[in-house]
Amino acid sequence: MSPEGLLSIGELALRAGVTVKTVRFYSDRGLLPAASRSSGGHRRYGPEALDRLRLIRSLRGLDLPVPEVDRVLGRGDDLTEALEEAVDGRLRELGSQLTALRWREAALRLVRDCPAGERADRLRLVGAVATPPSTAAMARFWRGALPVRLAPRLVSSILEYAVPQPPEDPTPAQVLTFARLHAIVTAPCPAVDPRRPAGNRTDTDCHPDVLYDGLFDAYGLAAGHLKADRAPDRGQALDRFVAAHAEARGLPDSPGFRRTLSGLLARAADPLVDRYWELTGELTRSPEPTIGAVHAWLRSALHTDVTATAGRPPSGGPPHPAPTAP
Repeated sequence: MSPEGLLSIGELALRAGVTVKTVRFYSDRGLLPAASRSSGGHRRYGPEALDRLRLIRSLRGLDLPVPEVDRVLGRGDDLTEALEEAVDGRLRELGSQLTALRWREAALRLVRDCPAGERADRLRLVGAVATPPSTAAMARFWRGALPVRLAPRLVSSILEYAVPQPPEDPTPAQVLTFARLHAIVTAPCPAVDPRRPAGNRTDTDCHPDVLYDGLFDAYGLAAGHLKADRAPDRGQALDRFVAAHAEARGLPDSPGFRRTLSGLLARAADPLVDRYWELTGELTRSPEPTIGAVHAWLRSALHTDVTATAGRPPSGGPPHPAPTAP
């Protein structure tokens, strides 16, 4: 140590238990500034440099990158808060990396353990999904399928139900399920996409907020019937379902309207979308029915109601315009 109490680069390295090269590396990047230089141009460090160097080593031991260490050290009196932010950020990064590793492991097990005849197809499916998996494609799919005039609050609510979050520690079966969902929403679509309701493109008379607010009410009422395993039938849930369609167009509920709506919903039904909701239920393993399952139950309940009243004489009056599917 010099008479001024300063340490040479070698002395600082020895006390900190690191190499001279390490001290020089941090000094060159501004993390460990020298207090002065000797007459020969050699760096000299003050006593506080030892604590700073040890702190740098600890931060690097947590795998914080050098720029992040520099940001933490630059906060001065806010060191504790800066450290908490840096550690939280690193934990998020590690969580994402661990999730990616778990998904890769489950995907490899899926491909390894499947029958030889299915291996190529499963490899194609899982190979199309990023790791960690992203739900961006599903969100785009549903945003494109919803009415352009739908209120943002309703869009957010629908996406919350329609876009399942991938599990952080998936089984091979869940990896396959997610990959199949991804394949549905990324498949090439024809010029007129049958998975998108016709009303989203052509029905300018419908008020989508009124429709979807009413549909959410109906879905909430019908969910209990599905959980109780009741067969689709008439009742408050069906009445609210039909009323949502009628109110959105300023039309009254009537037998004629129900017949028209039932026919339209039958024509608009798409096996791919039904499969999407089935896979969503498999992935989430939630005891709550999916919106797709509830919608299918209400659609069947409407068909049952229309069939039961088919023999009755019409109520009279001019026919109503055809409603569109939700």
